[in-house]
Amino acid sequence: QVHVVESGGDLVEPGGSLRLSCVASGFAFSSYALKWYRQCPGKEREFVIGFTSGGNFAQVADSAKGRFTISRDNDKNTVYLQMNNLKPEDTAVYYCKAVPLVSGETIYWGQGTQVTVSS
Repeated sequence: QVHVVESGGDLVEPGGSLRLSCVASGFAFSSYALKWYRQCPGKEREFVIGFTSGGNFAQVADSAKGRFTISRDNDKNTVYLQMNNLKPEDTAVYYCKAVPLVSGETIYWGQGTQVTVSS
């Protein structure tokens, strides 16, 4: 059974930092490119940061450049999102997406974790 579970969301003050985790199971983690998306209140879900289909390089949305980084630990089937210098506009539900490196395989999403940036 497949599970993709995000955690680490919290209430944080502007300028603060958070690290989100996404733990996956039930599929070949190393054969997937892992990405983070978010859905801000009243907006569509949007891409934030993620590894390319080649698996080794990260793409970063303009809103996250210089502040967010992504890393993965294949031994732990976990991908991390380190967020620094958080802003109120980063308030959103953050989702982990697992995209197969081989086309045609299933894409998996987690259920999301809430990040609120407020003083």
